[in-house]
Amino acid sequence: MCGARRFSKLVVVSGSISAASVEETLKDFWATRPRRPHDGRKIAGVAAGIARRYQIDPVIVRVAFVAMALCNGAGVLIYLLGWLLLAQADDEVSAAESLIGRGHSSTPTALTVLLGLAVIPATGFFVDGGFTMVGGVLLSVGAIYLLHRGRGQLNRPEPAVAFGGGGSGAGEVGLGGTGGEVSATDEQTTTGGVTPPAWDPLGAAPFAWDLPEPGGAPEPVAASTPVVARRPRSRVGVATFGVALVALAGSLVTSSYSDWFHAQHVIGLLVAVLGGGMVLGALRGGGGRGLIWLVVPLSVVGVLLTTVDFDVDGKQMGSTKASPTTVAEVLDRYTASVGEVELDLTGLPNAGTVTTGVEVGLGSAKVRVPADADVTVDCRADLGSVRCLDRESDGEGRHESVTDYGDDGPGGLKIVLDVRSDLGEVEVRRG
Repeated sequence: MCGARRFSKLVVVSGSISAASVEETLKDFWATRPRRPHDGRKIAGVAAGIARRYQIDPVIVRVAFVAMALCNGAGVLIYLLGWLLLAQADDEVSAAESLIGRGHSSTPTALTVLLGLAVIPATGFFVDGGFTMVGGVLLSVGAIYLLHRGRGQLNRPEPAVAFGGGGSGAGEVGLGGTGGEVSATDEQTTTGGVTPPAWDPLGAAPFAWDLPEPGGAPEPVAASTPVVARRPRSRVGVATFGVALVALAGSLVTSSYSDWFHAQHVIGLLVAVLGGGMVLGALRGGGGRGLIWLVVPLSVVGVLLTTVDFDVDGKQMGSTKASPTTVAEVLDRYTASVGEVELDLTGLPNAGTVTTGVEVGLGSAKVRVPADADVTVDCRADLGSVRCLDRESDGEGRHESVTDYGDDGPGGLKIVLDVRSDLGEVEVRRG
C-alpha cells in the first residue's frame, strides 16, 4: 500500500556570529554560570567550578589563573569576582546576590564585605598595572567567552521544576458530582439522537460507530511540522576572535622586550586582525558580523591614543608632589604618564635662576611660583585647559606663553618653566 509522499519544509538558520548571538551567549553564561563545589577545591572553588561546568582539567584552569595573576594581578581580580558572583553548589544565589537580599548564601556576610573591599584595590591595578593588567583582564574575559561558546552545552544545570499551584489540573473533575459517573440523561443525549451507520442498522455496536465507513474517504493527513535545518555554522567570527586573543597575548609577552608594542600599536594590530576577519566573513557569506562591536570601540580608543600622542608607562603613574627648598633640589624635568604632578616652588630662596619642566601624558600639571619671582613660562595642552598666570584657555591645541616679573618688578629669583599635558589640565599660579 502506497501512501502520499510528504514534503518537509526546510528552514535555514544562519550560524554566523552576530551581535544577537554574542548577547545570547553572555546571557546563557550568566544563567548557567558555574557553581563552586565543596570537593576538589583549593581556595574558594572557582577554578574547580569552571572546570566541572565545562568538563576540562581543573589543573588547566588553575594554571591559567596563575598566569593571569602574573599580568599585574589580573588573575587575582578575576578570581575575586568569581568568588563573589559564583554561587556554591548548594546555595540559592551567589555571595554578592545574597548581600543585596536576592536569596540565601552560605558565605558569611562579613567575608562577602571583605571580598568586595578587596576588589576595590584590585580594580585600581587598571591604572597602576598599566596595559599589561588591562590586557590580562580582556584576555581572561575573551577566554571565558570562547569556552562557554564551545562547551556551554556540557554539564548544564537542570532547571528548577515548580510543584503545586492553583488552577484545575488534568485529573480534576470539572463537573458537579463524582468523577466517572454519567447520568442516564447524559447517556441518552450521547447515543439516543445519533443515527446508526449503514453497516450497523440495528444499532448493536454503538461503541464502534466512530470508526470510518468501509471504503470511505481516507482521513486527511496532518500537515507536517517544518524541519529546522541549520546551515553549517560559520567559524570565521570565532576563529578571528581566537586569533585576536593570541595576538593580544603575544603582544603582552613581547612588550617586555620591544619598545614598539605600546597600547596604540597593539590596538591597531587587534583592529587589523578583526577587520581582516570581517572581510573574510563577508566573502564567505556574512560570518563574523558581530566583530563590529569590538572593532568600533577599539578604533575610537586607537585614534584617541594616536592623536593625543602620549605613552603609558606603568612606572610613571599616580600622583607626584615636589616642594624643593633650594635651587639644587629642583630637577630638570618632572614627568608622569598618567596622573598628576604638583610642583611647589614657593619655598625657593629669593635669588638664583631655575629652569625646569613638567610633562604629563594624561592628567594635570600644576606649578606654584613665588609671588615676587620673575617667571617666564610656556604652557601647552593638546586637549584640555590652560591656566597660565593671568591667561586662560580651553579646547584643543592650547598654548600660552607668559613673562611676568611679579609685584616688585624685575629682579630676584628667575624661573623658566615649560609645562605641558597631552590630555588634561595645565596650571601655573603664584603662591
